[in-house]
Amino acid sequence: MTVSDPLEALAGVVEDAWLVGGALRDRLLGRPTADYDVAIAGDPERVARALARSASGYAFALSEGFGVWRVLAHRGAWQVDILPLAGETIEADLAQRDLTVNAIAEPLAGGDYVDPFGGLDDLRARRLRMVSPQGFAHDPLRTLRLARLACELDFAVEAETASIARRNAAGLADVAPERIFSELKRVVSAERALEGLDLMDETGVTEVVLPELSALRGIDQSHFHHLDVHDHTRAVLAETIELERDPEPTLAEHADAVRRLLAAPLANDLTRGQALRFGALLHDVAKPQTRQVTPEGRVTFFGHDEAGARLAGAALHRLRASDRLCEHVAALTRHHLRLGFLVHETPLSRRAIYGYLRSCGQVPVDVTLLSVADRLATRGSGSAKAIARHLDLARQLLGEALSWVADPPRPPVRGDQLASALGIATGPVIGRVLQALEEASFTGEVDTPEEAIEHARHLIDHGA
Repeated sequence: MTVSDPLEALAGVVEDAWLVGGALRDRLLGRPTADYDVAIAGDPERVARALARSASGYAFALSEGFGVWRVLAHRGAWQVDILPLAGETIEADLAQRDLTVNAIAEPLAGGDYVDPFGGLDDLRARRLRMVSPQGFAHDPLRTLRLARLACELDFAVEAETASIARRNAAGLADVAPERIFSELKRVVSAERALEGLDLMDETGVTEVVLPELSALRGIDQSHFHHLDVHDHTRAVLAETIELERDPEPTLAEHADAVRRLLAAPLANDLTRGQALRFGALLHDVAKPQTRQVTPEGRVTFFGHDEAGARLAGAALHRLRASDRLCEHVAALTRHHLRLGFLVHETPLSRRAIYGYLRSCGQVPVDVTLLSVADRLATRGSGSAKAIARHLDLARQLLGEALSWVADPPRPPVRGDQLASALGIATGPVIGRVLQALEEASFTGEVDTPEEAIEHARHLIDHGA
């Protein structure tokens, strides 16, 4: 049996039940949702199993410590978390919630909203206000959630609420990293991510969650930059978001392919585009440690790419991000300067293009996009000419990178065939020769298996 409205079904299963939390908030704001929180006066397990039976769904305990049960509809059309009341009454339950807009309840049996803290008025005013000052101390993660909700909903934060959040931000140090990252990635992925990051800064959250970003403040750069490292990082993120939103003005004929790639899932429930935002945030993270000034007064950051890769990976690892995401963002950081160096070698040979794509590993498209955002955000001395040259090369390499990802190059001959033709055993020598043949195929030096074998003999004769 298919149940399209689980709330209606629940009303027939349990007498005292209320829709609460973000699900009700979003419904009142006209935001679509199929993820419901329902507080009940009763046994969550019994109610969950009854709902699952009526909907041909699945029920399971979500939290033994808090007694929460989740019901998933058949084929995932909706999910309901069934929570026991936190207190003797629904009003007592709502009093323990974080913000007034999340402290409203709607009786499933019908009747007026339960709104003891003025949440409905705050929804109309598009305002985030705490239920009580103790809420942030009870769960310091709420200080980060405040920034997340502000940027996702485009709500203003009441001044006193921001002040109390600031007093409790240090408590985030004792919150499980997995919970922190769950909120942080939503801030970074939001349409108004920069506003969320601003609020994190204002409430002292960034200093606890990503102190690497706070350390970028006041780090001055060379005359090619018009911003310090912190504000430059923000500008790179803004350009990255714009490329994700509308790549066509900058990337022309590659726009559709870029959209598809950035929309593809990567890791930690993030798309490649959202992972690229983390690359933008962390690409210059090692500049404070690598900053030097030459005797002539020139500011340098030699090695900040390699050092930054280590720091970026470590920061995400600390937040319990997956190895895939840590390695991806580290690679973006490690290779973000490569395209800029090649600008001075144009026009590029096929061999140089191969070297760029091979060096970038699994991120040739992603890091090319990051380099574009980085260049667009760098508007110091001579920037107009530098940007034009960079974009010309980036578009060329982007086309090559998209082709590389869609159909990676390969030697025209297999390793076993090559070993047999040359009369040598498979091993490191064959591996090195195959790599050289792949490059020769990319550059057009060899095309057929016969040409590849002859080229391999020449390489071995000359010490490959």
